[in-house]
Amino acid sequence: MAASAAAMNQSFRRPRRVLPGFGLTLGYTLVYLSLIVLVPLSAAFLRSAGMGWEGFAAAVTTPRVLASLRLSFGAAALAALINAVFGLLVAWVLVRYQFPFKRFVDALVDLPFALPTAVAGIALTALYAPNGWIGRLIEPLGLKVAFTPLGVVVAMTFIGLPFVVRTLQPVLEELDREVEQAAATLGASGWQTFVRVIAPTLWPPLLTGFALAFARGVGEYGSVIFIAGNMPLVSEITPLLIITKLEQYDYPGATALAVVMLVMSFTLMLGINALQTWAHARHGKK
Repeated sequence: MAASAAAMNQSFRRPRRVLPGFGLTLGYTLVYLSLIVLVPLSAAFLRSAGMGWEGFAAAVTTPRVLASLRLSFGAAALAALINAVFGLLVAWVLVRYQFPFKRFVDALVDLPFALPTAVAGIALTALYAPNGWIGRLIEPLGLKVAFTPLGVVVAMTFIGLPFVVRTLQPVLEELDREVEQAAATLGASGWQTFVRVIAPTLWPPLLTGFALAFARGVGEYGSVIFIAGNMPLVSEITPLLIITKLEQYDYPGATALAVVMLVMSFTLMLGINALQTWAHARHGKK
């Protein structure tokens, strides 16, 4: 009798699981990820492996390919860095201040999410073209945006901003302002409070937003091709070059470029995630 009562008490203490057991959910997870992610990526590796090492190296080291890779990754990194700075500013204003039409401004941040990329590209081109509203003002200053690498950076900045803002907003909302007030009472200036109290908390989500914006910029196609001008060796991005090779039925060359982009993106993202983990651990020690 006592044994049955103890078993009943133990069963009552055992937490109820909303989902099935670990083994079943893990199996479904691995199968789903394999079908959606691993199998398509493996197909790209297998297709490019048929070229041989010499053919693969020759396909991905031409001047046109190297120029497109430099533009895609360089512009994406620069755009993500710009968004890290101004995205932090936008998130700070949206969280810390009250002003008219705040909800409208907050909704505008999500516009690049909802707007079709082709529409964004056409709109940016219309604005920054030599006869556009902004282009005609800046062209006399010797600054040309449309149909140049700078236009690629502008397009990637446009589509990457929401990733930084939406990553930082929840952290800023949960930030305890009493800690800032305590720092102020101890004689810390506003800049010292931001650098030593606020910045360590914002550093990990800021890195996450940077990584998401960078990844989106590297793979962006629709909003870039309209404003870039797509001139080989000048303003041609790698995704467009992959499409060009597919249209020319150069499937091995297209998959080789896809593999290079995949490996480079994964390596960079792995490094950013390691830096983010280090930032979390350092903040936890403090």
